[in-house]
Amino acid sequence: MAKNKQQKDEIVAELKDKLSRTKAMVFGNYYGLTVGEVETLRTSLRKNGGEFFVTKKTLLNVALKDSKIEGVNAKELPGGLGVAFGFTDEIAPAKVLAEFSKGHKTFVLSGGVLESKFIANDQVMALAKLPSRDELIAKVVGSIKSPISGFVGVMKGNLRNLVGVLNAIQEKKA
Repeated sequence: MAKNKQQKDEIVAELKDKLSRTKAMVFGNYYGLTVGEVETLRTSLRKNGGEFFVTKKTLLNVALKDSKIEGVNAKELPGGLGVAFGFTDEIAPAKVLAEFSKGHKTFVLSGGVLESKFIANDQVMALAKLPSRDELIAKVVGSIKSPISGFVGVMKGNLRNLVGVLNAIQEKKA
């Protein structure tokens, strides 16, 4: 159904709002997916602090024109355009869409936006392979904790050896 000028203006305003809040975006061709599959994708994105939005390429181009995002021409992206916005995490939309595309061969990733610049599909896939923010924080904390734990272990060993030597001297004198 064709949209009137007011509806299109509302969609562009909504897209501008999302563009101003997003940390990263990933584009995908949703043609060939059922409504249930798209809802499954939306649900998994919501759980990860994101949102999936289906829009016309022309309306996205109008919204992008006023944003600071460079190098994106929605008309050049293949198929029907679905945009995954990541509001809390830069990696989450890439991870969710990459995982979804593994189970749905008709869903094809077609690039994304990170740090206000267009990134190609291979860069989106590389981004999807990165560990999550929580995993990275855990690795950093583990790296910081490791030398301290080793030092504590060495000191415990020295004290244990000292106690062993003192016990041996006491037994010899007794």
